[in-house]
Amino acid sequence: MMKLNEAEGASAGPRPGRTTAAWFATMSLAAGLAISGCAPAATTASTSTSTTATATATSWTPAENTSPAATTGTTAQTIADTAAAAEKFLATLSAEQRETLLRSYDDESRTTSWSNFPVTFVERAGLNLTDLTEEQQDAAMGVLEALLSEEGYATVTGIMGGDEFLAQNSTSTEDSLGQYYIAFFGDPSDTTAWEVQFGGHHLGINATLDGTEDSVTFAPTHLGSQPAVYTDAEGHEVQPLAGMYESAFAFYDSLTDEQQAALYQGEEVSNLVCAPGGTCDYPTGTGIAGSELTEEQKQLLLEVIAQWVGLSDEQTTAEALAEIEASLDETSVNWSGATVYDMTAGEGIRFQISGPDVYIEFADQQGSAGADVDGYTTAGWGHVHSIYRDPANDYAGSVTQQEASGMGGPGGGAAPVGDPPANG
Repeated sequence: MMKLNEAEGASAGPRPGRTTAAWFATMSLAAGLAISGCAPAATTASTSTSTTATATATSWTPAENTSPAATTGTTAQTIADTAAAAEKFLATLSAEQRETLLRSYDDESRTTSWSNFPVTFVERAGLNLTDLTEEQQDAAMGVLEALLSEEGYATVTGIMGGDEFLAQNSTSTEDSLGQYYIAFFGDPSDTTAWEVQFGGHHLGINATLDGTEDSVTFAPTHLGSQPAVYTDAEGHEVQPLAGMYESAFAFYDSLTDEQQAALYQGEEVSNLVCAPGGTCDYPTGTGIAGSELTEEQKQLLLEVIAQWVGLSDEQTTAEALAEIEASLDETSVNWSGATVYDMTAGEGIRFQISGPDVYIEFADQQGSAGADVDGYTTAGWGHVHSIYRDPANDYAGSVTQQEASGMGGPGGGAAPVGDPPANG
């Protein structure tokens, strides 16, 4: 099975990306919350030399970070730019390809065609990037560049780079590594609602853009990584989801002993309760409530949440965080596993944030699922699954999640919770 850089007409070299900026630095919420350093360089002994998602593997490589300025922009500009990029992508496609890419806004596959499983287990909607020419691949990635902030785009390409790393170096026999799909639900527009769905293994983005409401939402979205830290083709050490670990431990370390005792659920690190592509009852009430936190601790918790809701421009992120902040007292947080950020010890962590306007799970997977690489950690700390959902506004409230398809594709049965036999 060919990889992205082996598609017809594809370039053998890396695709240049945008300059990576410091994510959300100096950004303020209406209530005065300042989000800064959302994804700083790792500070633990095991990751002290790591970069965050400022470099990726062979196929899609953003430029090095050259600016400390905040990622700026408005929701309306993001919607307009993404619609324009989508039209540019459409112009490169044949009539048959456009038919495969485009689905109706309320098509049921919008909720059943994304997962944490490889594409050989759960069939994705839309076009497989490996089937596209170099021009078409560039145009498809241009849609993501328009949709995401510079740091968000670097995170996504960093996740994809990890997939490519496993394909080239691991013992996995999973032949779907490196395959990613893009689909549009509804016609691209800056005046009506439509969705960009993009994903493959360890990545599932569902971004609803609505020009009538001037809104962009990323609920639900799956971000994962295996390995959590890897070396790209240029020799850079990459940790796409470093900000998740760092912001989570910054929050944990801010708690008193009594608060940590209320938060902590035990040493066992289990899989996600609400798996990507699945239905969810949004369990809540376990751990510590937002009402029991100080204002400083609430800000640190919002920095954790920003790792998922902050994929796009500054206005979109600030408005999403402001809404979550308004119900933060009713939001609960719990934690399992390691209590010290040391990727050389233990089996990793699991935490859950559950409230009226946000549901996030982060879980280190207790197995490599056959994707072992000599000298790299591909289980526990090195194998991340996460999910972000909005109990009040998944898919912008337009459709209801159905259970994802299983090995037989859409309608083939629910995907099992956990990892498939290879490379989960």
